[in-house]
Amino acid sequence: MNTQTAPSPQFYLTAPAACPYLPNEMERKVFTHMVGERAPELNDLLTQGGFRRSQNIAYRPACETCRACISVRILANEFKPTRSMRRVLAANHDVISAEYPAEPSSEQYNLFRRYLDRRHQKGGMSDMSVLDYAMMVEDTHVHTKIIEYRLRVEGDGVSEKARGPLIAAALTDRMGDGLSMVYSFFDPTQEERSLGTFMILDHIRRARERGLPHVYLGYWVKGSRKMGYKTKFLPQEHLMARGWERYEGGDTTLEAAPTKTG
Repeated sequence: MNTQTAPSPQFYLTAPAACPYLPNEMERKVFTHMVGERAPELNDLLTQGGFRRSQNIAYRPACETCRACISVRILANEFKPTRSMRRVLAANHDVISAEYPAEPSSEQYNLFRRYLDRRHQKGGMSDMSVLDYAMMVEDTHVHTKIIEYRLRVEGDGVSEKARGPLIAAALTDRMGDGLSMVYSFFDPTQEERSLGTFMILDHIRRARERGLPHVYLGYWVKGSRKMGYKTKFLPQEHLMARGWERYEGGDTTLEAAPTKTG
């Protein structure tokens, strides 16, 4: 009888590099690979511990002098939309969302490319090819879906497969305690719809329907304007030095949870 246990994951530390969010800061990351039968369990544990997933790699900041990156998760069952969020829902009453296996399509990539070219021309993903996009979607050993958002066209029913144009998409992991939004993108010409906000609201709805308490948004980077939207979905929890702590708004003054690499 083989009683040998599965090997523990090995963690690695990246070399220092310029921070993409804060000027004059250097970032380092600790990361590990998530493959095999234990990957879904490991994804749950690491996400709850402040890690994020990119393909089959889980990572989190391990910066030497900065703790600006704070893991955020929305308390889905307690969430109440603000007046502006209700306006976003009303503005997108003609959008149908549907969940599919994590399989890429040329339509998705074309939308992804337009999104990057308009919103992230100088970002680290700006030169991603169609093969890179396919790997981002397909290279997963966890419970991953892609959620498409399409405009309703005449003849579409609530439960029918939408046939209208694709205007947004989200790559999403389902975990034991919530949904984790790995990456989302949308039509940059549809700014009046606030599709980024709409997708988060839709994930909150989906989490509630599944009886899942959390929606994980990744990192709120304190001091980065482009990350400020993440703290608008209240109540939520932030991963601090003493664990997950409730956040109702205002400033987070406690130190974020440190990363242990040993």
